[in-house]
Amino acid sequence: MSYLNDLQTVININSYTKNKHGVDRVGEIFDKWFEGLGFKVNIYDRELIGNHRHYTSKHDTTAKKLLLLGHLDTVFPPNEFEEYSETQEWVYGPGVCDMKGGNIVALQALRELKDKNSEIKNIDILFVSDEETGSDDSKHLTAKLASNYDYCFVYEAAGKDLEVVTGRKGVGTFFIDIKGKAAHAGNNYIHGHDANLEASYKLQELVKLTDLEKGTTVNVGKINGGIGANTISPYSNLVFELRYKLSSEKHRVLDAIDRIVQTSYVDETISTLSGGIQRDVMQTSESSLSLLKNIQSITGETLKYEERGGVSDANIVSSCGVITLDGFGPFGDGDHTVHERASKKSFESRINLSNKLFTYFMENLDFEL
Repeated sequence: MSYLNDLQTVININSYTKNKHGVDRVGEIFDKWFEGLGFKVNIYDRELIGNHRHYTSKHDTTAKKLLLLGHLDTVFPPNEFEEYSETQEWVYGPGVCDMKGGNIVALQALRELKDKNSEIKNIDILFVSDEETGSDDSKHLTAKLASNYDYCFVYEAAGKDLEVVTGRKGVGTFFIDIKGKAAHAGNNYIHGHDANLEASYKLQELVKLTDLEKGTTVNVGKINGGIGANTISPYSNLVFELRYKLSSEKHRVLDAIDRIVQTSYVDETISTLSGGIQRDVMQTSESSLSLLKNIQSITGETLKYEERGGVSDANIVSSCGVITLDGFGPFGDGDHTVHERASKKSFESRINLSNKLFTYFMENLDFEL
């Protein structure tokens, strides 16, 4: 398990999304590792965030191509949670499961593949630097590159029973800014136009769009507005999130949001909408289930699968029509907390799984579902 030394190396470098220097240091270490396996390093420079990195192998242009997807950034700023530690069963630290650990799984499986082959073909890797803040920059690059691939494996953490992920909800974040008119609450009450009251009506209408049976939720997570108790509120704003499992639900809710924003429940208030869909839904499909079935046949392993409410960059690739499976990283829990950990046993299992798949893929570049 010498690869855990490599994991420790990258865990001990803070790679908070806004820490460009740290993210790039981690990326440069992966550059050397992948270059040592014969990959070409393609760097997409960014000024304010870490650079995105695309590692490409030699391509047989007539054969199928596989993309492995990960991210370099983590969620804790410098000096908050930076230490790597381990016990007999677990490794601890920022990113051990989300998702430096997953990146190491892919790397180690490729190392073992390289040991059996003179060169690696038609398997490429994309590591982005801003996944933890919504991939607002990288999603455009990911979508552009995705069109070159037939399949994608994403190395986010596995489920508790080593499930892979076949579906993820789509997510959007929205902002409604409401303009009213201030007035003295005692002397000129009737001359004011209460933006806070307008916000309260809109909040209730937004929450009514939730349909738990269909997996759709609308959550107004933040409200701000007003000046003080003696003043009719001249402004208010709402921040809310939409998550959905079905494309039809996305369209239903987006249409309803527009109606709610355009409706003035309090006379002479004016509302504007901003924000939008960050990552579209990754729906479980016949193609993804067929690929999963083939994987079980290839590896001789029974793989459970699940759908998740959380999102990843798998949503982006899947939305581009690429057959995508997620959850190829190690099992862990406590991600985004100071208790983040990953199972050592699951590293071994996931590396072996990926190695079997890569070996088969290299021997069958014309692989069809």
